Amino acid sequence: MVGGDSLPTAKVIDFPITALGFHQQMETILTWAKARDSRIVCVANVHMLMEAHWYPDFGQMLQRADMVTPDGMPLVWMMRVMGCHQQERVAGLDILAGVCELAQKKSVSVFFLGSQTEILSRMRTRLEQEYPNLKIAAMEPLPFRPLTIEEDAALVKKINDSGAGLVLVSLGCPKQEKWMGLHRGRVQAVMIGLGGAFPVYAGFQKRAPRLVRDLGLEWLYRWLQEPRRLWKRYTTTIPPFIFLALKQLLSSRLFSTPFRIRERYLGWKLE
Repeated sequence: MVGGDSLPTAKVIDFPITALGFHQQMETILTWAKARDSRIVCVANVHMLMEAHWYPDFGQMLQRADMVTPDGMPLVWMMRVMGCHQQERVAGLDILAGVCELAQKKSVSVFFLGSQTEILSRMRTRLEQEYPNLKIAAMEPLPFRPLTIEEDAALVKKINDSGAGLVLVSLGCPKQEKWMGLHRGRVQAVMIGLGGAFPVYAGFQKRAPRLVRDLGLEWLYRWLQEPRRLWKRYTTTIPPFIFLALKQLLSSRLFSTPFRIRERYLGWKLE
């Protein structure tokens, strides 16, 4: 991992996913935030891993991230099969709640970046109700167009001058991850890409019920809410992910177990 850290990971289709429980990951993030370390936290699902698989530059950025949480249940299932038997899901909306809860306890201020003014306004109202002691450094929407060099420099200065230890970024995948990668070392805070968590937390979209999430069908729930926007993403990412995941499992040591049993009990020797 970047910065000499030794967080345990498990590879899912060749990308390292942080193999720690939810609370351990939140505590690690807040430790970095308290020190105002410039860090990148990616919240990974099937879509993100396929983007990383198809686009090498993005894949390298994901490889260099300080933490990659298993957001999607297919990633969690893969990790469990590969040996991380107690792995929990570490999803974006839960991260939002988890870091805000710890941030108010540890006096770490939070900068909310991206999304839209109306969404951020509704988020502030709910945050002030649920986390009354949370220090909100700022809430800054961004234009859809790329920022100029001068605008970007001004934004970096605003974030750093605010004293924020956490920057929660909502630009969508892979845009937010690319933004975080470009600003590593410039933004003195832990940057977390939370994508669609902002509109859900603000109440503009509904989160899937717990049972649906546990069954790994949250993608279907979201698809039914936004069929036009998501149909292409899901139809182009889910089948190839299943293929790559099965390929990984078939080539793993797990499936060599029958041969080891034969070698032990029948005296066969593997070459």
